[in-house]
Amino acid sequence: MKIYNHIDEFTPVKNAVVTIGTFDGVHIGHRKIISRIKELAAATGGETVILTFFPHPRMILHPEDESLKLINTIHEKAGLLEQLGVDHLIITPFSRDFSNQTAEGYIRDVLVNKIGTKTIVIGYDHRFGKDRKGGLHDLLSMAPQYNFEVVEIPEQDINDVAISSTRIRTALLDNDIYVANECLGYPFFITGKVVRGDQLGRELGYPTANIQIEENYKLIPADGIFAVKVQVAGKEYTGMAYIGHRPTVNGMTRNIEVNIFDFSDEIYNQPIRMEFHHYVRGDVKFESLDQLVVQLGKDKEDVLALMVIDGPQFNT
Repeated sequence: MKIYNHIDEFTPVKNAVVTIGTFDGVHIGHRKIISRIKELAAATGGETVILTFFPHPRMILHPEDESLKLINTIHEKAGLLEQLGVDHLIITPFSRDFSNQTAEGYIRDVLVNKIGTKTIVIGYDHRFGKDRKGGLHDLLSMAPQYNFEVVEIPEQDINDVAISSTRIRTALLDNDIYVANECLGYPFFITGKVVRGDQLGRELGYPTANIQIEENYKLIPADGIFAVKVQVAGKEYTGMAYIGHRPTVNGMTRNIEVNIFDFSDEIYNQPIRMEFHHYVRGDVKFESLDQLVVQLGKDKEDVLALMVIDGPQFNT
């Protein structure tokens, strides 16, 4: 997959089959749409093009609203789309100027002149242009003039996409990892960098890798203990992850850390990916560190038991 960080970097391709959206989560609903554009491209000898935006439009149009949390960072999303076999991903920097284009200007300048769209796959509720006045009717009316075909995504599929996104975000904030993963079609994951902590876990016999996530818009599950798979230094391991403020030691900051089983390498400053497979328990303040250590032993047993349970098979 070729990635373009601005639409001006893209050169029109033969029989471009295009769809547009944020594709946050790249979940099972989105995958129906991606399968459709791949089918159309195969039938016409064309190439698939996804046009997405970053920052997310809400970040620009409503900067005062800091509640928006996304299932994927832009880099995670690109990786998922590449795994699905998309040919081209255009990441357009979203701005107020971009949003103020007329519907006709957007279709002519962006979809036709910049991308060379021959087929556009779009939902009935997709809005674009100044004041979001542009929509499916504009595309249909201008298609003959600019020689492209419009394929409408069925309303039910669009609703499935919206419902899935909402369910995933809600499930993650409720620590319903099973529901989130079922809707995603793959295990929810976070990516970041390993940073040095205060070494408390090492003192307790459960050394942890502290994970720093640079993107403050990334959705993080609610506090608790989780059974996870960790990819670091080119290998995969089972682990026990913790998210929380470490109330037993009166912690002040929210930490994301993982005890990687059967692992003792130094991995500071290395990239790390952590997949969430099961929720184990909530965060608890213990009366002493000794009580915490006893509980961590039980947690590890629970994690190991959960990770041998046959779960859903994901195709990523």
